[in-house]
Amino acid sequence: MRRLDGILRTVAGKDVVISLVGESGTGKEVLARRAHELSPRRAGPFVPINCAAIPEGLFESELFGHERGAFTGARERAKGKIEAAIGGTLFLDELGEMPLAMQSKLLRFLEHRRFMRVGGHTKLEADVRLVCATLRPLEDDVREGRFRADLFYRIQGISLEVPPLRERPADIPPLIEHFVARAAARHRIAPPRLPRSVRVALMAHSWPGNARELRNVIEMLCLLRSGKDARVHDLPPSVRASLDSRGDAPTRITLSLDQPLDTMIEGLIDAVLALEGGNRTRAAQRLGISVRTIQRHLGSGRAPAARSRS
Repeated sequence: MRRLDGILRTVAGKDVVISLVGESGTGKEVLARRAHELSPRRAGPFVPINCAAIPEGLFESELFGHERGAFTGARERAKGKIEAAIGGTLFLDELGEMPLAMQSKLLRFLEHRRFMRVGGHTKLEADVRLVCATLRPLEDDVREGRFRADLFYRIQGISLEVPPLRERPADIPPLIEHFVARAAARHRIAPPRLPRSVRVALMAHSWPGNARELRNVIEMLCLLRSGKDARVHDLPPSVRASLDSRGDAPTRITLSLDQPLDTMIEGLIDAVLALEGGNRTRAAQRLGISVRTIQRHLGSGRAPAARSRS
């Protein structure tokens, strides 16, 4: 993300459309907010709108607003997202899902920076910065008639590809620290400690859900192990399974005689679970103990969703 942040620092002050292309959960909205914060419009509003989440019949009103009586149920005048973003940044997420009829109206607005509320007769001016995001490049949509070519070329001011998290593993450690701090502050709890075995498991996972998946896993760890050491078996099965394929679990651990016996035993069991990808049966065989013994030592703080395969 450092490269993208550097590009944003260069272009944020220029009043051009920024287009972000990347898989769901890669952090496109985070980058859009970053572009806003780096721009001269930082004191203005940042207004996001998810184009895939709005019914086609309500899209025009959502974007441009409406006058009282414009349609059934319109009991009073309402501002749209464009009007709410005046002086700031409008972020159009999943722009490729915008209905064709609305694409022409958006293009008209981008050309003239003027619009009318639904049911209105007065043209209003709106000085906004546009940042848009799509899950995929829109060239195929243009060729197949699902996206207007003229709008496509209009939004190609600065186009940035946001790689998936699996292609930028160097971003995982700082993201972990960021999400731990944010979750701890949000829930007003002490952050957990993340030993090497847990970090190895987090680094081994391919994160198909990208940064959003990582954020959710870290938040779960914070809630389960506030102020304590997180453990491999606290992680979801999909994350633990990554250790099976990578074989990156640590083969040595450090114990201290200052630690209580239960803590040392738990650390030893956790390390062997990491070595066995979270599989309790194989861990028990390696340690020469029963699965029930492992369950007894690791029973506290275990989430039902984090149960291991056996």
